Amino acid sequence: MATQPLLDLSPVLHVMLMGLVVALGPIAWVWVRNPKAVATRRLQALTLITLFLTFDLVLFGSFTRLTDSGLGCPDWPGCYGNASPTGAHEEISRAQAVMPTGPVTHAKAWIEMIHRYLATGVGVLIATLALTTWLERRRSGGTIHPWWPTVTLAWVCVQGAFGALTVTMKLFPAIVTLHLLGGVVLLALLCKQAVAYAQAERGTPATSVSAGLKGLLIATTAVLWLQIALGGWVSTNYAVLACTEFPKCQGSWWPAMDFSQGFEVWRALGLTSAGDHISFAALSAIHYVHRLFAYVAFAFIVALAIQLNKAKVLPLQTRWLVALALMQLVTGLSNVVLDWPLVAAVLHTGGAAALVVVLTWTLCESRVAAGALATAASNARRSIA
Repeated sequence: MATQPLLDLSPVLHVMLMGLVVALGPIAWVWVRNPKAVATRRLQALTLITLFLTFDLVLFGSFTRLTDSGLGCPDWPGCYGNASPTGAHEEISRAQAVMPTGPVTHAKAWIEMIHRYLATGVGVLIATLALTTWLERRRSGGTIHPWWPTVTLAWVCVQGAFGALTVTMKLFPAIVTLHLLGGVVLLALLCKQAVAYAQAERGTPATSVSAGLKGLLIATTAVLWLQIALGGWVSTNYAVLACTEFPKCQGSWWPAMDFSQGFEVWRALGLTSAGDHISFAALSAIHYVHRLFAYVAFAFIVALAIQLNKAKVLPLQTRWLVALALMQLVTGLSNVVLDWPLVAAVLHTGGAAALVVVLTWTLCESRVAAGALATAASNARRSIA
């Protein structure tokens, strides 16, 4: 029996057509709901819908990974050279007969292909945003620089390439983690554009904050991104169940851990770079580092919320930060003590993605006042002198 090539571009046009069908609904909705609105108003609405669907895509990507459906169709971009699992019914049935709970089943194939259709639809929406923004810029100047949606379009193409590599490299942990991070970057880029449109519509600038508060906001965002990368590494290495109790792990405050093996980046799933099976101590190290750094990330978010509340600025963002931080705490604990329930695991990924959106929103809605910058520069000069 001939082996199905990992990269089979024959169904690419049909898959792109499915993505276009997915995208046409939101595009039509925006144009029908805003028939007399100016172009920038329509672009703002389409940006928000695209942000929402991209968030859904990140959640569905998590669901795909957690249900072991990442190889539900073992080739890319279609399924056994077909645009849908329906056309690959015979091949999937054969694979499922050999391994009934293996990576290829009818349910997993549909989960994987729905993820690809949604991803293609998001790509079409982002391409529409980029093209329309450039046209509006040429026509009337626009309110947002078209380079932002252009960069977003370029990034979604990179994401597509990582999606292909996820399949063709058989869930290589480094590739899958980068694919997850790329999806979160996409959320941040779209959030930046949505906030820019909102500010233009309000006609008011961002809120003035102190230099120290802005610095804490930037630091918290950086800490969160590192924590998401560590969380992605836990998930893509299936290391969640290396510790099944809290606050200890394996009955110890410092369990046996192999950091060099656990954080060896370029290796296949479940193996070391030498081809040996990865040790349980390595999985423990992956899990425990993420858990320890979670304390740091939680402390930064709480400190930021306290300072925002004390400064009496951005109250809506502050409430979202507190609520999402608590949700992350609950879902993270649930993953450990309840044996990695699917709902909690998906929500944990969604909470992390939502925190990135809220922190990006907060960054874009805050600026250091000119006076505060001058004071900070003066203090810096005095300290040097």
